[in-house]
Amino acid sequence: MSRRIPASATLRDRAEQAAAVLPPLLVAAERVAVTVAQGVHGRRRVGQGETFWQFRQYEPGDAASRIDWRESAKSQRLYVRETEWEAAQSVWLWRDASPSMNYTSAHYVQGAEWPTKRDRAELLLVALASLLVRGGERLTFLGSGMAPMSGRIALSRVVELIGRDQADAPSLPAFEPLPRAGQLVLIGDFLSPPDAVNSVIARFAAAGLKGHLLQVVDPAEEDLPFDGRVRFEGVEERDQVVISRVENVREDYSGRFRRHRDELGAIAATLGWTFGFHRTDRPPHLALLALCAALSADRRG
Repeated sequence: MSRRIPASATLRDRAEQAAAVLPPLLVAAERVAVTVAQGVHGRRRVGQGETFWQFRQYEPGDAASRIDWRESAKSQRLYVRETEWEAAQSVWLWRDASPSMNYTSAHYVQGAEWPTKRDRAELLLVALASLLVRGGERLTFLGSGMAPMSGRIALSRVVELIGRDQADAPSLPAFEPLPRAGQLVLIGDFLSPPDAVNSVIARFAAAGLKGHLLQVVDPAEEDLPFDGRVRFEGVEERDQVVISRVENVREDYSGRFRRHRDELGAIAATLGWTFGFHRTDRPPHLALLALCAALSADRRG
């Protein structure tokens, strides 16, 4: 009798294959050197060197040795200390799990084999997590309530948490307070109005967090390759639009799509974040390479 391979294991295998074409993400030596130097020179103020960055509530996965008993004694909760160095080497990952991410036009194009946007986003997220783990980074899944971890257990947790998302997940992440100097990687189709995207990431940026947006779209969402009379059905809003001759609106549609993408890029740049674009009919390692370059550049900066 054949043994069924868990879906999470299959996702992890494919993600690590994508990550294998790239070198491990290296932590910028300059950033570590500056942090250590600040501690050596005795500049003992919050947020530098080994001086604690902030207290945060104890979470599953934290070592008991990290509990600050003096601070914890002030309340009924346990607190741990987090240093700037730890925050600087921590990455919070998120991917859009809303219904629109389940779309693929491959069903309507003969010979096409590209995946759904959600499948590609999850592949990229886990592949990135694999590279971060190899580089000694600490990571966690945004919104999970779990503290950043390092090592293979961190990768396993990310894969596990991906499978827990509800079917009607929101298309944008909810804000949560995170340590300054940490980094966010947000992967989704970002088809929400630019103002909605801006309001979300602006709160993270205002809290001192650097971030990276990666927009993942289906080729049909950019090219609108259909002809003739087509009925388009909304995935999240459940509305319908019938266009008698799609080819007549293709140029206008493509222009609006490009403007939307440009607005997202401008929003990210204004806030000091980076923006990347990826189509599901293109090799995943290209998006992963660009994302790794953005992360490395942020560390050097």
